[in-house]
Amino acid sequence: MDIILKYFPDLLEKQIKQFSQLQDLYNEWNSQINVISRKDMENLYLKHVLHSLAIAKVISFADGTKVLDVGTGGGFPGIPLAILFPNVEFLLVDSIGKKIKVVNEVANSIGLKNLRAEHKRAEQVNGQFDFVVSRAVTRMKVFQQWVRKRISTKQRNILFNGILYLKGGDLTEELRGIKNVELYNIPDFFEEEFFETKKLVYISL
Repeated sequence: MDIILKYFPDLLEKQIKQFSQLQDLYNEWNSQINVISRKDMENLYLKHVLHSLAIAKVISFADGTKVLDVGTGGGFPGIPLAILFPNVEFLLVDSIGKKIKVVNEVANSIGLKNLRAEHKRAEQVNGQFDFVVSRAVTRMKVFQQWVRKRISTKQRNILFNGILYLKGGDLTEELRGIKNVELYNIPDFFEEEFFETKKLVYISL
């Protein structure tokens, strides 16, 4: 938890409590339904929570923003972002139902009112969203095809609506031919070695 406060020192007391509850909740649920690799559990705050919050170093979502988290797995990046932005509406989806069960249980346990999670594929989602977020669920061109019709043209944030995608390694080939791309190096925000090759890909509408 200290590592979250290191980079986000202005959290409200309620947010600190919500973040601090995550370790025990994921320990409990992960022992029943494996949503996070067991070797990562001791580094939950570094590898999952803080990594998710890299998005918040690029954009502070305006109140009323709608965010879709595709392939959320155990709730990342959606749950940490929903804690940080309580006035933003989050929909988390995953094609694996047992993962969504964990997401809902964790969200309910910490009192997240601005998040809902549904068992469905990206292509089955209805509605319009300002941003689509994800952590490396597939290649970018495939991902774009899944979500492009879900991105609203109505703007309410400083950044134009689009995709915010957490991924590591050399993305040169994967992003070739894709327009309106900006790459952010996560080591510019967080100094820990884990983030050395991690990036945030922003693709505006």
